Amino acid sequence: MENGGSGPKRATNGKLPPSGDAKPSDDPKRASWGSPLEFILACLGYAVGLGNVWRFPYLCYRNGGGAFLIPFTVMLIFIGLPIFYLELYIGQFTGIGPLQAFTAISPFFSGLGYCTLVVISIISIYYMVIVAWTLFYTIESIAGNLNWGSCENDYNSKFCYSGDYDLNCREDGGIGNDTMTWYLGKCISIGQICTDMGYQPYNESHCNDGTTEFPWYTNVTRILASQEYYNNRVLGINGATWSEWGDIQWHLVGTLFASWVLAFLCVIKGVQSAGKVVYFTALFPYVMLTALLIRGVTLDGAAEGIMFYLSPKWETLLDARVWGDAASQIFYSFGVACGSLITLASYNNYHNNCHFDAVFVSFTNFFTSIYAGFAIFSVLGFQAKQMRVSVDDVADSGPGLAFIAYPEALLQMPLPRLWSILFFFMLFILGLGCQFAGIEAINTAIVDKWPNLRKRYWLVTAGTCLTCFILGLPMCFSGGVYLFTILDWNTASWAILLIGMAECTAVAWSYGINRAMKDLASMNMKFNPVLHFYWKAVWSAIVPVASIAILVFIFSDWTSPSYEDYAFPLFADLLGWAVGLSTLVLFPVGICWALYQGYRGKELFSPTEAWKPAFKSLTAPRSDSIMSMDSVEQGPYDNMGFIMG
Repeated sequence: MENGGSGPKRATNGKLPPSGDAKPSDDPKRASWGSPLEFILACLGYAVGLGNVWRFPYLCYRNGGGAFLIPFTVMLIFIGLPIFYLELYIGQFTGIGPLQAFTAISPFFSGLGYCTLVVISIISIYYMVIVAWTLFYTIESIAGNLNWGSCENDYNSKFCYSGDYDLNCREDGGIGNDTMTWYLGKCISIGQICTDMGYQPYNESHCNDGTTEFPWYTNVTRILASQEYYNNRVLGINGATWSEWGDIQWHLVGTLFASWVLAFLCVIKGVQSAGKVVYFTALFPYVMLTALLIRGVTLDGAAEGIMFYLSPKWETLLDARVWGDAASQIFYSFGVACGSLITLASYNNYHNNCHFDAVFVSFTNFFTSIYAGFAIFSVLGFQAKQMRVSVDDVADSGPGLAFIAYPEALLQMPLPRLWSILFFFMLFILGLGCQFAGIEAINTAIVDKWPNLRKRYWLVTAGTCLTCFILGLPMCFSGGVYLFTILDWNTASWAILLIGMAECTAVAWSYGINRAMKDLASMNMKFNPVLHFYWKAVWSAIVPVASIAILVFIFSDWTSPSYEDYAFPLFADLLGWAVGLSTLVLFPVGICWALYQGYRGKELFSPTEAWKPAFKSLTAPRSDSIMSMDSVEQGPYDNMGFIMG
């Protein structure tokens, strides 16, 4: 193991650096993963998160069903996987975090690591708020308080309804038993609703305006009880605006604090403790998804939901928005350009086959998204049939799916309490597992800067978690969801495209793509001619060009952030832009600092002495290596553990 100090010269294995200005006792050893499997599970837990469950299935359905898999696969191969592997290479080769790694690869890019630190810090703060929401629903489900299906609470409006209310109306009988529904607080026939709106009844679910037939509910105002529960009970919005922030919601403060405490306990010793926890957090969601899928496909209407999910609409491939959505989902789901993957890989053995890891995790993430879609849409198909509406009317994305549409569907399933517990606990574990890498990225930046803090690593973790908890408190107020929306809208979007492009540029053009390929060979990762060409092409040209193209599309189709029907004022919009720019501003600051330090011309784009292979225990390649043993170069090593010649 080596010291991850901030200077260009590092002590290795307790030995004095060349300058002799450090003592072995002041140079605590850096931790490492207990096994290659722990690292894979940590990457899997980081990459596979809430976006796989509440974002990808809806995007797939909205953008052409099965046809969407084509642009998503293209973006995976030419953007997601390349940046994912690039970050693993940087971290594993240097054995240091992103702050020092990008400073070492080129003084010009010394601010890039700080950009990733700002991004992951903001994401960690607001992402844990989502985790707090899932914990609240989990606790309520365990207690049996499934009140998101009731219209009898103080906060419910006269437009409240739910599937249970509709079902009870049909079962209670009356005029046209099979055409009764719940509307404006009472059971009423659909034919009567059509008449009251000035139309003619057409059948049990449609009205006629004289020329066309349309579903009766398209021209009326109805709000799901689960939506009012989410907005008014969980978030406590109750009419809050940007200027009227409202009251603090103590139940959210409690769940947010509990979430950060649990995260702290999981990463209290860094990768040494997190490496054990990821066995559960990375694998348990698959058990829950499988249980939900098995239950979902046995429900009446599941087939219709799955058909809505995957039925291909090939004409959508000509729509630029579809390709833009595929690219945005890659960045959202893979968590690249945030420094977390570099941090996780920096604790690897130098000869770990991170090429296999990158390919395995990337495609597992991809197939998990598809797998989750079957579990989600089978239940939504059941819900649509129960409510006698189209799947299109119950499908939603983001929090709307996780906290409104799906909870409503759970209430209509047998044993709703059990399935609610399983679903929300799965979301909680998915969200919590994603946070480990973010916390570790922040901690690593601190202890790499001040190595002596490794002796009190738990204090660093406690400080990180406490600070993030305090910064997340504004989102526990009635209007907190507005701030959450601003952060989410402007952080993990256009800014990380530029950061990912800069990372590829730093490696391929500043450091040199041929040097990078030699570094990978020294780590026992050699490629056949096809793979060799592929990695050089994607890092040198495809990722930068594609990132610029996607960025142009995002800005050409840009819409200001909003929450449901509430449009944010100009000040909030400007704050959002300031948040996005804050993730990039340290890049030009880093350039100015490098110039101030005296770097000029070629040396501004050349690696410093700190860019060198990490000192690791040299072990044989893993059994899961994609290379044969014959391809491994067993070169001689000097007394510092670096390949000679």
